[in-house]
Amino acid sequence: MALPIFASDALSSVAYAPQELLMILLIGGTAFLAFSPWIATAVVVLLIVVVLSYRQLIKAYPSGGGDYEVARVNLGEKSGVVVASALLVDYILTVAVSVASGVDNIISALPVLNTWRVELSIGFVVLLVLVNLRGVREASRAFALPTYIFIGSIALMIVVGLARWAVGDTPIASSAGFAVKAEDITQAGIILLILRAFSSGCSALTGVEAVSNGVPAFRRPKVKNAQRTLTAMGLIAIILFAGLTMLALVAGVRYSEDPCALVGFDCVNQPQPSLMAQVAAATFGNNSILFFVVQAATAAVLLLAANTAFNGFPLLGATLARDGYAPKALNTRGDRLVFSNGMVALGLAAIIVLAVTQANLTTLIQLYIIGVFVSFSLGQAGMVVHWRRELKKLKSLTPEARAQKSASFTHREIWNGLVINAMGAGFTAVVFIVVTITKFVHGAWLVFLAIPILSLLMIGVNRYYRDVEHEIRFDDHVHFGSAGDVAIVLVGKLQKPVAKALDYALAARHDKTIALHVALTKESGDDIQKEWVDHRMPVPLVILDSPYRAYVAPIVGYIEKYRKKYGPAVVTVYLPQYIVGHWWENFLHNRRSRRIAQQLMLVHGVSITLVPWMLDSSELIYGRRSRPLPGQQRAGRGTEPTVGSLPGARGRD
Repeated sequence: MALPIFASDALSSVAYAPQELLMILLIGGTAFLAFSPWIATAVVVLLIVVVLSYRQLIKAYPSGGGDYEVARVNLGEKSGVVVASALLVDYILTVAVSVASGVDNIISALPVLNTWRVELSIGFVVLLVLVNLRGVREASRAFALPTYIFIGSIALMIVVGLARWAVGDTPIASSAGFAVKAEDITQAGIILLILRAFSSGCSALTGVEAVSNGVPAFRRPKVKNAQRTLTAMGLIAIILFAGLTMLALVAGVRYSEDPCALVGFDCVNQPQPSLMAQVAAATFGNNSILFFVVQAATAAVLLLAANTAFNGFPLLGATLARDGYAPKALNTRGDRLVFSNGMVALGLAAIIVLAVTQANLTTLIQLYIIGVFVSFSLGQAGMVVHWRRELKKLKSLTPEARAQKSASFTHREIWNGLVINAMGAGFTAVVFIVVTITKFVHGAWLVFLAIPILSLLMIGVNRYYRDVEHEIRFDDHVHFGSAGDVAIVLVGKLQKPVAKALDYALAARHDKTIALHVALTKESGDDIQKEWVDHRMPVPLVILDSPYRAYVAPIVGYIEKYRKKYGPAVVTVYLPQYIVGHWWENFLHNRRSRRIAQQLMLVHGVSITLVPWMLDSSELIYGRRSRPLPGQQRAGRGTEPTVGSLPGARGRD
């Protein structure tokens, strides 16, 4: 179960990594495809080194913090924040790339859907958000099925294709006969082209770190099970990547960055089939059952890979929120016990990326893997610092203490980890430089812009939270105390919501209760005064003239004058507020009470009480009418309240 849950991202990358590798080489012409076996070998060697390096990370940090924890603990706050920023960007691009590649394979099987590429991509992201918001867990056995069908079908395709080649019945791709309009390339350009093809092939390494982030989810022994899963993932990814690359070369697949560069291909009326589709059609026959099985399994596992980001991104966001580097809303679980805010944020970011890039896989790949190798490099550098620290600790122990089982690591384990992670740090740092050079002008500069901006925002958020914590920290020098307790009920018109607010204020038994009306005209003040007397209201009414049609300023002025006369009383302002059931009703009410409340909250010593009055339409939300005042039905009174019999009004004047 661990393999499909944690390895789907890494395994699914073999669906587009060979394609991107061969596509870049084809820019220089078909002769450049001769470099592809050597480039694929370099990618495989790098994958082996990274897998071995992360086996050491799992052993040293089984808590599941991954590269972020390693960098923060060993390299400091700034390095940890940079890694976190890179991972957040990587998660967003994982969703975008995986969905775009999945849709590309669907269109390769059903070309009629080509005009709906962007809409399909956005639709799948929305579907993933909704599914995850419902709390569907990755541990479901249903997630294992597409991953193992994908592994089995691709392995079968590789075996059948290479077997046919061995017996002389070589599978031929539909694009094998197309010539290519090659670009003129200088000697320096040849080297850059090869390096660019290598950096695109390195997209096969994405997702390797997922296992190290999920160690706590494994059964005991957690470390060994996680290491075994990582090793199995690495072996399967290597076999599929190498096999697909070799089979694509045998079948003569031509996949161009610009489809119109393929001489003989109708780039106007039909989409360019993916490498996976071309190899499957050449091996099993176009539109055969196994062809559709391969395409369906590829699309399914790519969407599953996108789904893994909906686990990793919210968890990382929650971790950053707990550490004070992200808004605390990211650490809030919804009613399905998932980090819903993080999921929604990830979905919106991925949709924006897909819309801007028009779900073009080649464009997205240029943005991809930068963040991956930032986290790889800093994570491995952090591991080198970790092992050196462990070595110093071990040297400081006596020989007897070193021999005890309580020692964290043996001398041999520390040196093995140090050598492997030093090699991993060196390899990933070199590849990061190569990826930066070859992809920077092709769109990767956007990632280099996003990561520093995110890092600065995180550090700013952290400083803000520290400042607030310092400001609100309790000490013995702060004393609270007020003399008196007064309630002010704001009155616009004498209506049932106002009566309910008066009822609440009287029931709270303040030292003094006052009704306050802001009169914009003399006539309105006279009218409310007359109604107040006619209905024998149980509290005094104060009318404030406001010829300039301001509401808050007269109220604040009255509160200040009251305090000067009677002392620093605590003031509670009661505001009636409508509760509606239809969204459009919000536009039909001026919502003045909320605006007044927001401004009055800035006045020291004033608290706000919003008294809801539920209109009949609120039945849609609450399932009950809101007309009766509190206690009416229990007291046997009718639904139409009489103001003179307000609960709590007896004995008041």
